[in-house]
Amino acid sequence: MARLAIKLYCRKIFFTNKALFHSKGPLLLAVNHPNSFLDAIILCTLFDQPVYSLARGDAFKGKWISKILYAFKLLPVYRVSEGVENLEENYKTFDLCKEIFKKNGVVLIFSEGRCINEWHLRPLKKGTARLAISSWEDGIPLKVLPVGINYSSFRKMGKNLHLFLGNLISSTDIVSDNGHGRSIQSFNAKLLQQLQPFVFEIAPGDAAALKKQFFIPQPVLKKILLFIPSVAGWLLHAPLFIPVKSWVKKMSYDSDHYDSIIVAMLLLIYPAYLLLVTGIVLVFTHQLWYLLLLLVMPFTAWAHIQLKQQLDAA
Repeated sequence: MARLAIKLYCRKIFFTNKALFHSKGPLLLAVNHPNSFLDAIILCTLFDQPVYSLARGDAFKGKWISKILYAFKLLPVYRVSEGVENLEENYKTFDLCKEIFKKNGVVLIFSEGRCINEWHLRPLKKGTARLAISSWEDGIPLKVLPVGINYSSFRKMGKNLHLFLGNLISSTDIVSDNGHGRSIQSFNAKLLQQLQPFVFEIAPGDAAALKKQFFIPQPVLKKILLFIPSVAGWLLHAPLFIPVKSWVKKMSYDSDHYDSIIVAMLLLIYPAYLLLVTGIVLVFTHQLWYLLLLLVMPFTAWAHIQLKQQLDAA
């Protein structure tokens, strides 16, 4: 479902080193973190292998919520702000990660530690280095893949994404003969060297820089051909999108999770909405050919995404 939804949600995704999406584990994805859990959703849809993601520990509250999150291959990692008493739990998570690596699995970690909607690479935390070095010390032939992800907008449907995959980092790339602290510094320096050019640096309010990096000119013929489907897409989906957007905007517009919540809700609700609209039309028309709405409606949604405004006001 997510792989189909991302094709609607994203107007265009630009890649480098696309062949690395077929990489086998043990592999650790070291990623910047501009857009909450949407970052993980997009990357999980692109890699061939299942991807386990490290997520903020305070989300794992309650037995049933924890079971659901674990079922979605999410593992908790705690920061000091979530309680010093919880930091010991990180050792359990790292042990789980190493078990995944031993089975040639893939784990995703956000190396900046927290999510902020911005075009900027923040200082790297030590968690990525500690997990990688601990795995190497246990004899696991882990590779670390730096990944930079950039969004054209944090508020609009229809993203233009630039996704950069770097060069694999192995234990031999890290200075490890001057103590654990020096090894962490060496690792973070190597990771920063790769991530720095992958993450766009755009100041808040710099509309010209945003347009230069992300805007995609649309051919006139494409605009003409998609104009009517685009209008139909807006009309057909407004009864779903407007209430969802209004509710999420009221609850979390000022948070860095707004975009991810919108996408997650639409991902879960849209199949039911599609079936509901098609069912209502069939009841009133008794024409089985209207089942084509199951294909036509997603196409019109895609058409609208292609032609709608691309960028925020920055």
